Amino acid sequence: MIGARLVREDATGARAGRIVEVEAYIGTEDLASHARFGRTRRNAVMFGPPGFAYVYLVYGMYECLNVVSEPEDHPAALLIRAVEPLDGIELMRRARLDWTATRSAHEAADRQARARLRVAALPTTALASGPGLVCAAFSITRAEDGLDLCDPASPVRLESAPPGEPAPRVASGPRIGIAYALEPSRSRPWRFWAEGNAAVSASARAGSR
Repeated sequence: MIGARLVREDATGARAGRIVEVEAYIGTEDLASHARFGRTRRNAVMFGPPGFAYVYLVYGMYECLNVVSEPEDHPAALLIRAVEPLDGIELMRRARLDWTATRSAHEAADRQARARLRVAALPTTALASGPGLVCAAFSITRAEDGLDLCDPASPVRLESAPPGEPAPRVASGPRIGIAYALEPSRSRPWRFWAEGNAAVSASARAGSR
């Protein structure tokens, strides 16, 4: 998955980026996984065939895109944590601005203006540097839950890296934001990223194994 492309193609245009950071969640015995409680309405896609999108909402405000990664009835998925923008960069920035405007609509006008200015000034590498930001930049919502990401006709899909593109050096370390999980799940080095890539999340840049 590291180096593969995440693509969105719809009426607004085309957006594409290189996947540079993922986290693995594997099986019902993984105490950090949504599958640890068994099949539910929320996580049912994880129990289906591989290659489909599992999109969930966290903290009531951030959508997160996962790719189901194991055979049917073996729940596992890869959380897409960061994407390096390649094409449709202005569309991604516009999507981030729209997302920011929606979430700051209840704030004072000056705070809204500052939030928009921050997004407008972001470097390209920061547009999708984090799981919630991936969905914001690619306009992915719960509506895409269950979408076949391996179907070339899907508006949101995965594509292989172009032939001849050098494979990135992949680093690994513990997953992030799973303090609720007991050991050994909490410390498993199941977060993977393209070492040295500026688009990986700040947490990944802090260290590697």
